[in-house]
Amino acid sequence: MPALWIAHVTVTDEDAYAKYATLAGPAIAAHGGRFLARGARFVQLEGKERPRNVVARFASLEEAVACYNSAAYQDALSHAKNASERELLVVEIED
Repeated sequence: MPALWIAHVTVTDEDAYAKYATLAGPAIAAHGGRFLARGARFVQLEGKERPRNVVARFASLEEAVACYNSAAYQDALSHAKNASERELLVVEIED
């Protein structure tokens, strides 16, 4: 089953987060991930609002998790950890 990687982000250090974004895109693409939304308009209906929301589609939940655990993504993530507050989840979708 395909899966969506959904991130809700508040950037606290623009320069460091820009390094993350530069490295994260290729790491996600290397695992077959394709962005569906990145920083687009949104309406927060419930819960904590984060100004940046990202959705990427993967072939499977396992591929999305493998991407997250990959050396390339972990390198990218090292730039985001102290540069943002974020939640990230992966959810299977019916196709």
